[in-house]
Amino acid sequence: MKYKIDPTDRPIYMQIYKQLRADIVNGTLPFGSKLPSKRLLADEVGVSVITVEHSYALLVDEGYIESRQRSGSYVIFKRSDGFALLAESRGTPTVYGHKPHTSADFPFSVLSRAMRRVLSEQGEAILECSPNTGHPSLRTALSLYLSRNRGISVSPSQIMIGSGAEYMYGLIIELLGRERTYAIESPSYQKIEQVYRAADTRCERLPLSDDGIDSSALSASDADVLHTTPYRSFPSGITATATKRHEYVDWAAAKEGRFIIEDDFESEFSVSSKPVDTLFALSDKGNVIYLNTFSKTVSPSLRIAYMVLPEALLPAFEERLGFRSCTVPTFEQLVLAELISGGDFERHINRTRRAMRRSLR
Repeated sequence: MKYKIDPTDRPIYMQIYKQLRADIVNGTLPFGSKLPSKRLLADEVGVSVITVEHSYALLVDEGYIESRQRSGSYVIFKRSDGFALLAESRGTPTVYGHKPHTSADFPFSVLSRAMRRVLSEQGEAILECSPNTGHPSLRTALSLYLSRNRGISVSPSQIMIGSGAEYMYGLIIELLGRERTYAIESPSYQKIEQVYRAADTRCERLPLSDDGIDSSALSASDADVLHTTPYRSFPSGITATATKRHEYVDWAAAKEGRFIIEDDFESEFSVSSKPVDTLFALSDKGNVIYLNTFSKTVSPSLRIAYMVLPEALLPAFEERLGFRSCTVPTFEQLVLAELISGGDFERHINRTRRAMRRSLR
């Protein structure tokens, strides 16, 4: 195999990572195959061994390969006709009911400073009514943030702002329709099922295995919509592997009209040196709705959530939900936009992740 890099495109380790990942996903490097040694690949590409080590570390973090002592690195990602094969059990056993450790508190001094700055610079604009889909400043800031950090490249028009995750769940039901069957993880965050039951939708529970939703249960499901929390599903703490994430995407693509609701709650606090791929970024079918909040990253009192819609759903959103007013005050949206666009939000995330990595050493 021959990998090439563009010296002007930084960082170089990400170029190597992306090329290796592409070969793993498309089967050029099949399950069980051994990757070239780090020194061999470094010589071939013309980079340092440390650069290649960084690329391999990302692939290990995301579950594409594993490193075997004194043997090398091997592909553990596998894919079948639409559904991935069950991976062998790895890692520590799951303790159900255990709430994962998450974040450090967002610095109050930083938050208060952003509030004062918004009051000073925006003045009476904070009293204006926000557009129904959210304030343009926040939607633009989120669009840039998602592109930088989550591999999600969307326009601000695809981002909708609302007051908390449960509110967004209800909007999605109205958008996609109550007549559909919604599949959820079992166990899952209790309010997810409560929202679906309250809306009189059919709700199907899919059991979790140690790497994500059980493959046989997902394959047999007749659901139209899959609601999943790929990163540290609560209360199990299970994170879907790379194989499993592709399995979810393949499941949705196998039948016309299927959708995935990707509940990306607290994924910012992954201890991996690179956040794992989102289902939204992995899918090219426009059938994933991405959802996240700021209850863990900033404060649970900040009732702000957002969802990213595929472009194909924008007309339906306008038709069915365009009459609704935005449920988040303009002032809070402007403060959050200031935190994101000014870099304070990402600095807090990076500090917390570094602290979490140190605690695991």
